Order: sequence, then C-alpha cells, then structure tokens
Amino acid sequence: MTQFPFPVRTECPPGTCICQRDTLLQAPDDDVRVLRLTRPEEKKMLERLENLGSLGELRQMQERMAQQLGIRLSITPNPRGVHSLRGIVILVHEQPGLCRKTRQAIPAAIKKSMAARPRIAYELLDEGGLFAHS
Repeated sequence: MTQFPFPVRTECPPGTCICQRDTLLQAPDDDVRVLRLTRPEEKKMLERLENLGSLGELRQMQERMAQQLGIRLSITPNPRGVHSLRGIVILVHEQPGLCRKTRQAIPAAIKKSMAARPRIAYELLDEGGLFAHS
C-alpha cells in the first residue's frame, strides 16, 4: 500500500460501498486526488454546497472540486422542461475512490441550496439562453 503526503479517506464498512478505494490505493499512478476528501472535509464541502449564494459560487465550487479532487459534475436542465427543482439534473460522474453516499449527497446539497435561494436555479436556467448576460 502506498503512503500519501496527505490524510486519506478511511474505508467504508465492508459491503456498503462500491467506491473501489482499495484498488485506487494499489494503483498510485491513477488520479488519487479524490482520496483527499476525508469525512471532515466532505462535511465542510457539503455545508458550503448547501449554503451557496449564487450561480457564480456554484460554478466556482464545481471548478474547485474538479481541480482539487477530480470530481466532475454536470448540472443541466431536463430537456423536457423544468417545472420544479426535480427538472434540474445534477450528475456526479463515477470515479474510483468516490463513495456512493458522497455521490448522492452532493446533488442533494446543491438542490437544498437552490430551494433556499431560487435565484440560483433561475440563473442556471437563463445561462446561455435568451436572457443571459453577456
């Protein structure tokens, strides 16, 4: 097992997750940035995602998650139309080392933020549309 110069996320209980953490630990040539997401760091990240103030903050967090952890998000309106927050599709792309629960918690935190501040959802829907700001 490889030693890392940063704290590594502890493993999930056996049989509860399919994150492939151990496989990633054995292959240090792979992208191991996601292993930096310890449980306390995950809690901080989710708290920030739950308290976003604008679409700009969401995009900034999305970029930081990609740069620092390799976590890729796709946030798009449903092509059949958006009548509520359920119509906004938030996808956390699969990657080795990313816990299943984390993949579910990220979209939930973002939607919680959008529910508290609908302006974020409106800005997202206007992004690139007729009313988008240049």
